[in-house]
Amino acid sequence: MCSCLRVIDERREWDDLVVTQGGHPLQLWGWGETKALHGAWQPHRLWSDAAGVGAQVLLRKLPGPFRSLAYLPRGPFGLRPLSLLPELSDWARARNCIELKVEPHWPTGDVLPRGFSFSKNPVLLARTATLDLSLSEETLLAAATKKTRQYIRKSAKEGIAVREARSEKDIERCLVIYHQTASRAGFGLHVDDYYYAVAKQLGSHSRIFVAEHQGAIVAFLWLAVTPALAFELYGGMDDRGQQLRANYSLKWQAISSLRAEGVALYDMNGLLGEGISAFKLGFTGGREELLLGTLDAPLSPLYGIWEGLLPKARSLIRLLRR
Repeated sequence: MCSCLRVIDERREWDDLVVTQGGHPLQLWGWGETKALHGAWQPHRLWSDAAGVGAQVLLRKLPGPFRSLAYLPRGPFGLRPLSLLPELSDWARARNCIELKVEPHWPTGDVLPRGFSFSKNPVLLARTATLDLSLSEETLLAAATKKTRQYIRKSAKEGIAVREARSEKDIERCLVIYHQTASRAGFGLHVDDYYYAVAKQLGSHSRIFVAEHQGAIVAFLWLAVTPALAFELYGGMDDRGQQLRANYSLKWQAISSLRAEGVALYDMNGLLGEGISAFKLGFTGGREELLLGTLDAPLSPLYGIWEGLLPKARSLIRLLRR
């Protein structure tokens, strides 16, 4: 390993660095542990004292001659994150990785690091919608579309009450709704144990807001949160929640609560599909944010073959997203 990097193997020390240095929630210890428990990823927490920069890198074995893959979700973080990428590439190459795939939370237009190119196979979406929570509630609400403001008020008048999940029973009800949502929208889910692991491993950084009507949970919104950023992970509604448009009041109350706590930025985690994108963009007044995107550092002559296989092999793409 490069002498500039040291391994941190204590949860509290690592999470303190993520929090104090403005790291993304996907760089938290608990996110790496969840991926280790339910995806065969091996998390490595690396820190450079000299540069004041860190990265939680996930390694996964690949079939046959491809050996392994190094993946860095929403990092590095710290004072000069760009400076860490050459060392991380060397670190991954020393572990026989075919590539280092990096998805930083950097805006488009940032300088493309040397040795990296834009990937044809992203994991996280670069096109997203964000809210600056340093703004007042009045300013945030005024920026939303007229339709969004109307539905926020309407769902509140329908008797929707928003609170945070308090128990495993709450999570169980949320997962029932999530299965219904996935079936209706046609997307796949992890096994339920995965979501319980997210809640347990992220601890206080896992925040689940639920919308209730007449005492029953009808919608939920699940986020991973650090002081720097609130990142939407999962969400859904049952049929009653859809009728009441509970998701409008729910999202607004979550945004308001996190703003009051001093969280800096709210990230809606990607714009995909016309309906969900329109819903998210309603809260920003149609304003999108485009991140730099997914970057690949090829570390093996087999890199081109591996990346070429991904679009043709759905199971391999699912492997990356676990």
